Amino acid sequence: MKKRSSLSAVAPVAVAALGLLLGGCNSGGTAQADRPRGTIPADSTATHVPASAPAGSPLTVVAEFTDPQVTGVAVAPGGKVFAISPRWDYNPTFPVALVGAHNSLTPYPDAGWCMWNDSVKAEPQKHWICPQAGYVDKQGMLWIVDPAAPGLKFTVPGGPKLVKTDPKTGQVLQTILFPESVAPRRSYLNDVRIDLQNNYAYLTDSGTGALVVVDLKTTKSRQLLAKQPSTLPDKGFITKAQGKALYDPQGKPGQFKADGIALSTDNQYLYYRALSGHSLYRIKTAALRNAALSEAQLSAQVEKLGDAPACDGMEIDSKNNLYLTGFENGEILRRTPAGKIETVVKEARLEWPDTFSWDPDGNTIYFTTSAIHKTPHWNKGVGQPREPFRIYKMALAK
Repeated sequence: MKKRSSLSAVAPVAVAALGLLLGGCNSGGTAQADRPRGTIPADSTATHVPASAPAGSPLTVVAEFTDPQVTGVAVAPGGKVFAISPRWDYNPTFPVALVGAHNSLTPYPDAGWCMWNDSVKAEPQKHWICPQAGYVDKQGMLWIVDPAAPGLKFTVPGGPKLVKTDPKTGQVLQTILFPESVAPRRSYLNDVRIDLQNNYAYLTDSGTGALVVVDLKTTKSRQLLAKQPSTLPDKGFITKAQGKALYDPQGKPGQFKADGIALSTDNQYLYYRALSGHSLYRIKTAALRNAALSEAQLSAQVEKLGDAPACDGMEIDSKNNLYLTGFENGEILRRTPAGKIETVVKEARLEWPDTFSWDPDGNTIYFTTSAIHKTPHWNKGVGQPREPFRIYKMALAK
């Protein structure tokens, strides 16, 4: 089935490249793994009246889309907002894009990087295959994680990568490739945090159930805590969103491994968790960087914190409050340093809040809603009526 396109969602400067991309990303010649899964209704929101913003809502809609399905968001200096869309049920024309006025999208860093089909399969390191998340470091550089596993299936050989770009110029500054020993065929690199103090990157792998650390100086990477309890779903946990349990096309319950990740403001602790579960963990980053530690010694460094509602994304503010995108009940939560869980906002519009990003001012937080539980993969191949995929922002008290 061909993926429909929406010209209204494409920035004027990007229209010239659209024909090429439609002939590449979305044509009959597209690689099988690049095609959308399941049956997508002609308009999956047609029979659904979007929930209106409740009075006094602290949320502002930055952008919204019928598609692509936006999972990641990153905000760079100057107010540049980037949307990241993996190749899952919906096949995005621009999987990484700069968000403009009126929900427009401009391919980033260019149209060539956004193309993935048989004509470019010999250069997986130069194209977005299935990007998942982005993160802006303290120097304003945008890092993008590409697990390179279209449809959440196998990774494309040579495709898993972490790419550093300069959002001011659109230049690709560095591409770090992950060997199969670090990102196996069943891996799915999910999210990243950049530690410039120690020149390291920390990632979650929700396919294997592991953490990955990267020495940014040498570009050498290591897979850690693979299939350790802290990177695996809680036993017996049933993943639900708004009361709906997730089952894949084979009838198996959705079991999502290491996903959410956050770095403390002093870079000393990495917080992480599996998506399917209420367990929350942290570990000292010094332990993750210490290659001399054995697997057992590293596991002994893992600290289990008090339970917290299941979430997809996490982020930490300057006061070390941990924010959670609570998809079970459509809410944004905050865990104080003392372990108290507080509801920041809860609305019917928040269908699977997904990933966070701070505005460089440190006082405004952005997040996406990806409505994962409404997509074809989790609904016997038929997408369900849903809210548009959105990017929200919210100012937080200083």
